[in-house]
Amino acid sequence: MIASPAFAGKSYAVLGLARSGVATVEALLASGAQVMAWDSKEEARADLSGRTRLADPLVTSIYGFAGVVVSPGVPLNRHPIAERARQAKVPLIGDIELFAQARPSLPKHKIVGITGTNGKSTTTALLHHILKTAGIPTTMGGNIGLPILAQEPLAANENGVGVYVLELSSYQIDLTQSLDCDVAILLNVTPDHLDRYDGMDDYAASKARLFAMQSPDHVAVIAAEDDYTRAIAAQLTGRKILVSSDQVKDQSRWPALQGPHNAQNVAAAVAVARELGVADEAIARGLVTYPGLPHRMERVAERDGVLFVNDSKATNPTSTAPALAAYPAVHWILGGEPKSDDLDPCEPWLGHVRAAYTIGEAGPMFARLLRPKVPVEECGLLDRAVGAAAGAAKAGEVVLLSPACASFDQFSDYEARGEAFRAAVEALS
Repeated sequence: MIASPAFAGKSYAVLGLARSGVATVEALLASGAQVMAWDSKEEARADLSGRTRLADPLVTSIYGFAGVVVSPGVPLNRHPIAERARQAKVPLIGDIELFAQARPSLPKHKIVGITGTNGKSTTTALLHHILKTAGIPTTMGGNIGLPILAQEPLAANENGVGVYVLELSSYQIDLTQSLDCDVAILLNVTPDHLDRYDGMDDYAASKARLFAMQSPDHVAVIAAEDDYTRAIAAQLTGRKILVSSDQVKDQSRWPALQGPHNAQNVAAAVAVARELGVADEAIARGLVTYPGLPHRMERVAERDGVLFVNDSKATNPTSTAPALAAYPAVHWILGGEPKSDDLDPCEPWLGHVRAAYTIGEAGPMFARLLRPKVPVEECGLLDRAVGAAAGAAKAGEVVLLSPACASFDQFSDYEARGEAFRAAVEALS
């Protein structure tokens, strides 16, 4: 794990004991800090019983604490911990901020921070893979993989210093004050998470803070292909590299990087790899051998000429649109907990949709929107949708789970939804 003398002798409260919360507690204890931990679920607290103080920071004094560490899932605009911390004059932070504070005690390294509404996970995993292919010590964390504080510190080797590649959601950036990325990437800004922000401008400003934390000589890489990314790029006065999907000419060589959205991901990852000194030959090998991410346009099975694709990670319409664009004949399964009341980003690709199969809370709304344009079957449940789509699909067509919604109405997370899709496909007779 990553421990640091920066935390020794200080007191912290940790609210939320899922994976990142537990990793935070362990790292702070190993660093010699005093920790007060809490989770509303008794079973989450049980593993720490006897090892640290268990108390709710909403009702227990936090005066004099060095920080209240909360999960990115805590809605700061409406959760009472935000006001509680403000009144106590205690900073509200996340595990990424603790990592930033630990940096002076770590072996020499570099950090790449990657944000954007869509494409963060793919770009993070792709860059990490390219660096590994080049033999550079690297690990990825943040909003992907293991919590960063649970990982071992990187050491340099003959190929260079270690590189931490961090996927950063806007929620994580909101809880971070001092992360000075050697390279910071912004992919795109489209409507998402607006229940947590005061409109799109506020959401975009959260993304832009990643650059505000950078030193002047560090590099910003921006895919300036929408109004907000272009505006943010125009505001920056330091070093910046602008990339675009148009720079990527031939994706046929990279099996796991198909679709127009991946052109942007490739352009950004290649620009950063070159900035970090990776040779073009190693970059090319990394692109060819990149295996793709689970739940992101993941090929699950092929049955009687019908391809089944799990794109459960597409949790908003903008993220779903590229999957529809990638396949010319789609039986589309969509729905869940809606993030918007339209499917506008998907409209250009509805000509690819042979039929739609709606599920979850958004099912009736999506059926109403789509019915004038494509055949629709309201299925309600995922396994019913898989059965209906599989029964209708012909050889050469694709059954695509790309929900354009969050998963929390029926599943614990998008991973659980993707695994349920896989199980339903495997259960087909």
